[in-house]
Amino acid sequence: MKKNNLKAWLYLLPAILFLGAFMVYPLIDVFVYSFEEGYNSAAQTSFGVGAYNYRYVLHDPYFLQAVKNTFILVIITVPLSTGISLLIALGLSSIKPLRNLFQTVYFLPYVTNTLAVGLVFMILFKKTDYTDGMINLLIQTFGGKSVDFIEGPYWAKMFVLSFYTIWIVMPFKILILTSALASVNEEYYKAARVDGTSKSRIFFKITLPMISPMIFYLVITGFIGAFKAYSDAVALFGTNLNAAGMNTIVGYIYDMLYGNSGGYPSYASAAAIILFSIVLTITVINLMISRKSLRS
Repeated sequence: MKKNNLKAWLYLLPAILFLGAFMVYPLIDVFVYSFEEGYNSAAQTSFGVGAYNYRYVLHDPYFLQAVKNTFILVIITVPLSTGISLLIALGLSSIKPLRNLFQTVYFLPYVTNTLAVGLVFMILFKKTDYTDGMINLLIQTFGGKSVDFIEGPYWAKMFVLSFYTIWIVMPFKILILTSALASVNEEYYKAARVDGTSKSRIFFKITLPMISPMIFYLVITGFIGAFKAYSDAVALFGTNLNAAGMNTIVGYIYDMLYGNSGGYPSYASAAAIILFSIVLTITVINLMISRKSLRS
């Protein structure tokens, strides 16, 4: 038994070393930097140790705006993308002919470069000197007024960002949910049909409970992914997200390290630890809710 345990630890050793070198050590390093006041990366010196970096970040209007944008993005995109993906997955599962073709079409946005998709969205929504954009042309066709979705009001920019994010994340969710639906035992459906159970009752009493682990998995990973959003905003609004008022927490961290206001690794580290705490808290809450739901 001891020899087997030793072999198991030897097999795990490369993965443990990899995780320690590239995940655990950087996290500890960032945690230490977040408390070093006035840290100079070139000279490797600091003025002292304290919580000033956290106070600065938490009172920085750019960071507060980034937190607001990120939370709005999370609240809008995670439920909508999961719900729409479930509806599409149900539709694909009920289609027999050309099912594989439709699955491939829905999965294409996932393998397409996000910046390329963002450029297409910007062309569709952006107003220029020559055209109002295809979306505004459709709005005008139905009697509405054109809106500058890229450089206009805040709600319009948030709408485009949310729409774009949902479009990007849905293919993966559709693939996972389609596989989950295919794994449900057909015998349950046959027994329900024999008893004359309605389709809605079959869905809520059989389908939904059977695929609930996958739904909770997608919700948790969706929250984590939405909190790490950055490239989506850059694809639509450019690199100067603070000027556009559309920065995210990850974008704020990047700006503190390399952007126009760069050169402040201590502030970036403090913001990173705050983001880590938020994501960890929400993930733990989701896991507790999912376990409670699965037990009941």
